[in-house]
Amino acid sequence: MDLLSGDKYPELLEDVQPDPGCERFNADERGCSRLLRDAGLRPTRQRVMLGELLFARGDRHVTAEMLYGEAVEANIQLSLATVYNTLNQFTQAGLLRRIGPDGSRSFFDTNTSVHPHFYLVGEDVLMDVPERLMMAQIPEALPGHEISRLDIIIHIRRKQAHL
Repeated sequence: MDLLSGDKYPELLEDVQPDPGCERFNADERGCSRLLRDAGLRPTRQRVMLGELLFARGDRHVTAEMLYGEAVEANIQLSLATVYNTLNQFTQAGLLRRIGPDGSRSFFDTNTSVHPHFYLVGEDVLMDVPERLMMAQIPEALPGHEISRLDIIIHIRRKQAHL
């Protein structure tokens, strides 16, 4: 199985602006409304505004708190609970993928394809592995079961400087 990364990072922690060609819709209200309708969601004002913040900048990983901060910066009036509810609705509709690298917090990935992640321990950063990951074999599901999803999270930390 060949797993492809959605992001390319020239340096591990450099803030890279996504390629405008990878947007999931035109960054306007009609494009986001169409994306939501196609996913079976009613395009409410709050969903559309949060969808525009999420999807217009390309593939990325956000927490509810990060998205809430972006909404506050954009003068969008809503609660953190609304952000959580909307992210969960988007995930159930297949627009996002929830990733819980350490069990204490969830990231929401706008790239829903199967791809591996690096999780930077101690820095609370999740990012796509920037190169291809080849897997020779994945295990068979147990009898009477099927694999519903594959998550590969590689936990990394900065090397300690030796004095």
